[in-house]
Amino acid sequence: MMHRLSLTAASALALAILPAGPALAQTAPAAASVQSEDARLTAFLDAEFAEWVKRQPQLATRLGIKDGGDRWNDTSDAAAAAEVEWRKASVAKMRAQFDRAKLSPEAQVNFDIWALEAERAELQFANRIYRPPFYSRLYSAHSQLPDFLVNTHTVADKTDLTNYIARLKGMPAVLDLAIERTKASQAAGINPPRFQIETIIAGSRNLTSGAPFGEGDDAALWADVKAKTEKLVANGTLLRAEADALLEEARTAILALAPAYGRVIAWAEASLPTAPGGKVGALTLPGGDAYYAAELKLNTTTDMTAEQIHATGRSEVARIEAEQDALAKQAGFADRHAYYAERARLNPPRQYDDAARKEYLDTANAFVARTRTLLAPYFGTLPAYGIEVVREPAFSEVAGGAAHASAPSPDGKRPAKTYVHLVGTVPDPAAMYTLMCHEAVPGHNMQGDIQVRQQGGPKFRAVTGYVAFGEGWALYAENLCKEMNAFPDIAADFMRLDAELFRAARLVVDTGIHAMGWTEDEAVTYLNETGRQPIERSRSEVRRYITLPGQATGYKIGMLKIMELRARAEKTLGDKFDIKGFHDLLIASGSQPLSILERRVDEWIAASAG
Repeated sequence: MMHRLSLTAASALALAILPAGPALAQTAPAAASVQSEDARLTAFLDAEFAEWVKRQPQLATRLGIKDGGDRWNDTSDAAAAAEVEWRKASVAKMRAQFDRAKLSPEAQVNFDIWALEAERAELQFANRIYRPPFYSRLYSAHSQLPDFLVNTHTVADKTDLTNYIARLKGMPAVLDLAIERTKASQAAGINPPRFQIETIIAGSRNLTSGAPFGEGDDAALWADVKAKTEKLVANGTLLRAEADALLEEARTAILALAPAYGRVIAWAEASLPTAPGGKVGALTLPGGDAYYAAELKLNTTTDMTAEQIHATGRSEVARIEAEQDALAKQAGFADRHAYYAERARLNPPRQYDDAARKEYLDTANAFVARTRTLLAPYFGTLPAYGIEVVREPAFSEVAGGAAHASAPSPDGKRPAKTYVHLVGTVPDPAAMYTLMCHEAVPGHNMQGDIQVRQQGGPKFRAVTGYVAFGEGWALYAENLCKEMNAFPDIAADFMRLDAELFRAARLVVDTGIHAMGWTEDEAVTYLNETGRQPIERSRSEVRRYITLPGQATGYKIGMLKIMELRARAEKTLGDKFDIKGFHDLLIASGSQPLSILERRVDEWIAASAG
């Protein structure tokens, strides 16, 4: 059955973000009373969060909790409905037990975000039919399951290894459910695009090729479980005989994936004849206009319309191009076009090989290490754990694929990582610096490091994230690298503007696809010609936007809000403005919707001014 909300109801849910601040005409409670209420709320939220984590075994693994480590999340419709009802009941209990006006401003944020997450869960469930497990370019079930085992399920002892094998055994059932849910979406008129179907077929075949399925190199999961097992033997944690027995069990479980992925391939091949191409945006889906409006609200945490976002994108493109012209003249060239031509002359097209991959990873990791040394004047709270730039796993690596970051485990045993796609055409080397500022330091990896180490507040804040905040921070971090003098030369700064131009073009393209009827090719052309992205990356990016509506808009909208708030603070506070305090306010207390962020900054400005 198809579940959805009207546009009015969807808007109300997405925007019902609570009171704008502490209630008026309230007498300030005594400090001790406030602290007591804050502590009581934290205890309540921690208990509720612990109960929620029991329902999310994959999240438990990310948090370093072994309980449930042998299971996958229940992705059935029934489980999703139960999740919504549990969250609503939890918020009702919170409202019954606590008077929001008696909490400190920070505790009010925790109160508000817990309530908001229930509303967002309800909205996401209402639009669940639009999110079948094989639809998304970034989060397709066929690749997400092995990606989780390889990159998130750490193996430090025998229990972890037996849990890993149990999850291998559980994968066929999860894949079968994914097929069932995707078929239900197809019956409602929501079909994965042809390019996504082709990707699923190729990826599924890749995952079931090589040893132990046949001749050739080890398949990704077999190589991973062998490496993790041998590490336990090498450090004396596991006896050789035990390791051999468990590896044989793992081998049998992996071989059982061949028929499971065979069913995925069979479904995909049967879907190819009716898979859409050309115009494939939300407008082509039944009720797609309301769905896209809801996705914009979820991803930007604002009430901006598609038309407003489209216009903002075009305005930002014009501004950035003017800044590029000015920088090009500073470098001795007539305009941005001449400087782009010079960059192309210096970096003729070449394909990645092993030497180029090593050079990229060595340079990127060295730059990240150096950037960490520049943070102290700008932040009071600094990253503490390891940060690594690594290659995207072979089963999900594509030419032009987007880099992405993962946070460290709360104990730091699993370092933060930035994954980069190192196949296809080698990009301009000057572009790498901005990418590392965005994904690693002071961007996602650093923000994730700080978030997972939060102390004192409720634990759920360490794992709650908002696209507009997280990606907005990462774009702001690119600009901050310029302020920190992290870039080695004008070329790197010019490519910072190139990256910002790309994000502005995203606003135009995402809304063009989903609200204005653009075809895939029209979007690719705009991203290639105006967004200045290579054709293969333009194609890869557009396909990501098609299968993940609205997500790409959160980046620039979030950055613009953060820049606006900083400018407001600097203008109001003058010499009292504290850059460390501002940055710690933004990222030391976790991700938050832009509306709440703005409220907190205004409160901080008022307190600093006094």
